[in-house]
Amino acid sequence: METRRILSVPSERRPLGILLIAGDHARAHYAFVLATGAAALGRDVTLFATNGGCHALLADWSGLANAARDAVLVTRGVAGLATLREAAQELELRMIVCEAGLRGEGLDQRALMAGVDIAGVATFLAAVGDGQFLSL
Repeated sequence: METRRILSVPSERRPLGILLIAGDHARAHYAFVLATGAAALGRDVTLFATNGGCHALLADWSGLANAARDAVLVTRGVAGLATLREAAQELELRMIVCEAGLRGEGLDQRALMAGVDIAGVATFLAAVGDGQFLSL
């Protein structure tokens, strides 16, 4: 007989901070999977992108390494980055792009998707407070 574990949803709703530092599609995609999943469970989520991760918060995210992977995921029935980004906006996730990261990548702030704040790491840390942090 097979035993299955049932995972319960914790009643604690600590804020979640996700640091996206890498500029590849897989990490950006999963950052949005985690962020939208946590927000759907009622957690306050702040997604902070810096360095190569800044590309994930541009209106045109095709600058992510291996961006073509997204089309493969969609054909296999997995939510693509466009769908996840829309969900993030609908769930009112806070998205912050690092001002220094934008400059370091040579990116123009006018290219950001709607609703993204530009700030530094202190703003990110203050937003998450004593919550949990993940780094991708």
